[in-house]
Amino acid sequence: MKKILIFGGVIVLIFAAIALITNMQNASKTEDNPYGKDDLDQSTIDLLDDENYQNQIVPEDLEERISSGEPTTVYFFSPECQYCLETTPMLAPLAEEMDVDMVQHNLIEFQDSWNKYGIQSTPTLIHYEDGEAVDGIVGAATEEDYRAFFERNVTGE
Repeated sequence: MKKILIFGGVIVLIFAAIALITNMQNASKTEDNPYGKDDLDQSTIDLLDDENYQNQIVPEDLEERISSGEPTTVYFFSPECQYCLETTPMLAPLAEEMDVDMVQHNLIEFQDSWNKYGIQSTPTLIHYEDGEAVDGIVGAATEEDYRAFFERNVTGE
């Protein structure tokens, strides 16, 4: 019985050490994150170093930009959405290639934005002008569809 208690104590210590190390790693990753929050969802933390998720916008800045009437293209995504995880590595480089300032808005971190912007599902790409949504793509689409969207709404090609 004594051996079982010692073995169980060692297992508990190992799990506690793993939890402590994971928390310390996450804390160092979340310092100076683009979300302005300390308690990020793990799926967001996992994407912090991903080059395709570097143009994040927080709700206050997004609202200010849209309400100012400035043309704004917003990619609403969830780091837990499989379609987003497949779409972003294609969409972000395409926006950069076409010189489109596409901001990204994480709906896991900012849950109120689902209702505020009428988002039904992710991924969703919306272009705003004069404070109003003028065009959008809901759900995953092809690179050609996104290219046509950018040409129609942003680049004017």
